[in-house]
Amino acid sequence: MTVGQTVGQNGEDRSALEALIIGHSPAVVQLREMIRRVARSNASVMLCGPSGSGKELVARAIHDEGVRSGRAFSAINCGAIPADLIESELFGHEKGSFTGAHARRIGHFEASEGGTLFLDEIGDMRFDMQVKLLRVLEDRTIVRVGSSEMKKVDVRVISATHQDMGTAIADGRFREDLFFRLGVVVLQVPSLAARVEDIPALIRHFQRNMPGETKCRYDDAALAVLMQHRWPGNVRELRNFVERASVLYGGETLGADDVAILLTPTAAFAPRPAAPVTATSGDEQSAPMPFAKTPAPGRPIDLKREIESIELEQIHNALDLADGIISEAARLLTLKRTTLIEKMRKYGVQQQAA
Repeated sequence: MTVGQTVGQNGEDRSALEALIIGHSPAVVQLREMIRRVARSNASVMLCGPSGSGKELVARAIHDEGVRSGRAFSAINCGAIPADLIESELFGHEKGSFTGAHARRIGHFEASEGGTLFLDEIGDMRFDMQVKLLRVLEDRTIVRVGSSEMKKVDVRVISATHQDMGTAIADGRFREDLFFRLGVVVLQVPSLAARVEDIPALIRHFQRNMPGETKCRYDDAALAVLMQHRWPGNVRELRNFVERASVLYGGETLGADDVAILLTPTAAFAPRPAAPVTATSGDEQSAPMPFAKTPAPGRPIDLKREIESIELEQIHNALDLADGIISEAARLLTLKRTTLIEKMRKYGVQQQAA
């Protein structure tokens, strides 16, 4: 391989990573550099950062940049799986090993053989499962539920949490030895508030696959409001904001007042301020154009679409507040878990990792 080819290949890798981890703020530039460094090894990595900051994307980037990139990448949210099923999800089970086990099932460790397993919200894993996971990491072997056969596995483990692990260890909720096993390298994923200069690039990224007529534009005052916002939901909240803007004001240029309304979901459906009245050649005045979302003669609104947009937004909000745990989101929405799952399928809402 020539020097030119090496440089070219590195350039392609760099471009791929920048396409996945969006932004050019100092925090993101440093994060991408750390991703490149840890990707060279097979060491376990723990990602720490607030919910919605993009920890699963970072895990995917580490996998894609490393020697295991051609193998499987599997992700599991440890907080979203019922406690009595987590062992089966991770290690698999044999037919008849428990009620409902109608056939042998391969767990995530076996499914990720040769590749990477991402354990999201590892801080929510129950204590007895922490012991079993530690044994797997030390021995590199698993035992399916209902079996006594030990099976070797070759899997790189990347974990993530939004919790303060020092506090969790001090409170006895998380094993210190497992923390050191999982966190050979610990990476901090920055909050959106720590990288607000990346907001314009992130907005362009979220709009990339939208139809042209639904893409909003933002004037300087609007961008200033966005950069002053606290973003408690981080990048996930920004993604929802961009989607909400496209539904309500698709194709329009938004100002500071519009953005302020959109940042408060419960007020997001209020009319935009009417255009100022302008005088004509006589004493007559031209009437302001009615707000597009308000019914008026000759200006019907799509009520079904408006109701669906409200429902979609509240589903996103509940999932954000519940850190992606469907049962908790359903409780916040006063819905049955199965009903929420049906609505998520209807709107194409994917369960987001933190």
